[in-house]
Amino acid sequence: MSHLSSNPIPFAEPPYLCGLPSPYYSPGHRRFQQACRAFLWEHLLSNATDYEKAGEVPAHVFETFCKHNMLIPNMGAPLPVDWLKRLGIHDILGVKVEEWDYLYSGIYFDELARSGLAGPGASLNAGFTFALPPVLKYGSPGLKERFLPALLTGHKRCCIAITEPEAGSDVANITTTATKTPDGQYYLVNGAKKWITNGIWSDYATMAVRTGGPGASGLSVLLVPLKGHPGVSMRRLKVTGQLTGGTTYIELDDVKVPVGNLVGREGDGMRMIMTNFNHERLSIAVGVTRQARVALSTAFQYCLKREAFGKTLMDQPVVRHRLAKAGAELETLWAFLEQLLYQLCHLPKEAADQKLGGITALAKAKAGMVLNECAQCAVLLFGGAGFTRSGQGELVEAILREVPGARIPGGSEDVLLDLAVRQLVKLYQTGEKQLKSKM
Repeated sequence: MSHLSSNPIPFAEPPYLCGLPSPYYSPGHRRFQQACRAFLWEHLLSNATDYEKAGEVPAHVFETFCKHNMLIPNMGAPLPVDWLKRLGIHDILGVKVEEWDYLYSGIYFDELARSGLAGPGASLNAGFTFALPPVLKYGSPGLKERFLPALLTGHKRCCIAITEPEAGSDVANITTTATKTPDGQYYLVNGAKKWITNGIWSDYATMAVRTGGPGASGLSVLLVPLKGHPGVSMRRLKVTGQLTGGTTYIELDDVKVPVGNLVGREGDGMRMIMTNFNHERLSIAVGVTRQARVALSTAFQYCLKREAFGKTLMDQPVVRHRLAKAGAELETLWAFLEQLLYQLCHLPKEAADQKLGGITALAKAKAGMVLNECAQCAVLLFGGAGFTRSGQGELVEAILREVPGARIPGGSEDVLLDLAVRQLVKLYQTGEKQLKSKM
């Protein structure tokens, strides 16, 4: 099917791209969507399935994206306008960097996942989405001067390194240590990081380390050199889906890191990490929703033509029922995410972190559940073809394998469901105290 369609298969596109009215999108948003879709098709998505089968996106794709400023959108909104202009970056496909908002971000993350596969996009954007925001928000002027020019232009690559073999979503119990040398000039970093997207290609990691005692108060964030640096060894991990994402195991043995590479202050790591998760989770949720769209609409199209028992699958009430249940979940989720993106456009950053942190965790958890529902539905309707890694069902088969990659990274589903409610309770109780103090 062409990457452009004037009459999309049901569930294939968000309502605003089906000619339906929307309160959210300006003419500028719509222009960017068309330009973004064309760019991504030409430079990535037309070859996404082949890249995923090969297990790697060619290096020239990353270079092309950087040349056209097409990894800058991954940082969310507002963009670091002063830094970008210093580096000669003034617009993204015609959108001025100072006009960028979260609805542009939502369009970008949706389009990046249009192939139905998360891996090709993740192979390019993990550093910009997850690793750069803490440096931009909390890094000292000196740290930014040393690293941002190369990182923002893609001359150097970075990743986020939080997860460990024994500490997945339990961030407060990270064990990788950073101990100062006697002269106070360096940290020596020891430990291991696991399931690190893009690690294998990265020059640096924005890394969670333990500089103090046990628990959250002992955590800090350090910009750690990786590729080719003494004491660092890295190997790729074989994972179920997102094969192009470069999932990496990193071992750190007395890795010498200048104290000037500390991001923010010692002991502030947990706060920085948790705030950064909001953007990570939202970006995952939007991309996952597009994957669900691809799975469900691919199955819908198949059911229109596939015949069994003397009629098409679409003529079977049980098939229509299955498509309807998954479709209702999908469109409900998308309306939730559009609302969230709009709220982020109209709230100050600190207020958004406070009021929407729990809701964002909930949205990310829900996105994984909806992808599971839509992918399961698609595979079942394809039957044997959906169980095969080649042929007409190969895409939905691949999407189903990516479901764990939606439900686990960025905070595992059960952890996020609990976190969402705990944060909502905390927010409510804080509001209650404020009301009582005014009485």
